[in-house]
Amino acid sequence: MPSLIKEARLWCNNGWTARVIENEDDEGWAVEMIKDGEPEPALVGPWTMGRDKKNPKPLDASAFNTLVKTASEFLQRQVQQLRAAHHQNITINTQSGRIGITLDIVAEEDDPHALLSAHDANGAQLAQVRVEPGFKLSKASASAWIQDDYRKPS
Repeated sequence: MPSLIKEARLWCNNGWTARVIENEDDEGWAVEMIKDGEPEPALVGPWTMGRDKKNPKPLDASAFNTLVKTASEFLQRQVQQLRAAHHQNITINTQSGRIGITLDIVAEEDDPHALLSAHDANGAQLAQVRVEPGFKLSKASASAWIQDDYRKPS
């Protein structure tokens, strides 16, 4: 895509493309926002009809900037949610002090797994074992792992 296009139904600028398309789910129009280099739109949403109630309202600088901001924020939330789902942590209070337990999911296509780790209050690693990516980290599972001297959970 060229770096700068400003047409009624197509804008390309600053790494984004806004394209007004016919809404497949409804009568009317939609706009899709595609980040340069990505195969799929980051965001698809309804688009306003023009004054003739038949054709879409033309894109303009204000609308494009708002769409870029919205699509960027949407992608940031997706990354944050994915990071949160792939990295979990719990703190367990034991007789010897606080122990932090983390579960990091490694979503490799050919070898998905997770790493279950324990750290003391100073951040020193006490143990790490490889577990199934579907391992459920909870206070109960973390406490059981600690009580079992950090042996790999079954």
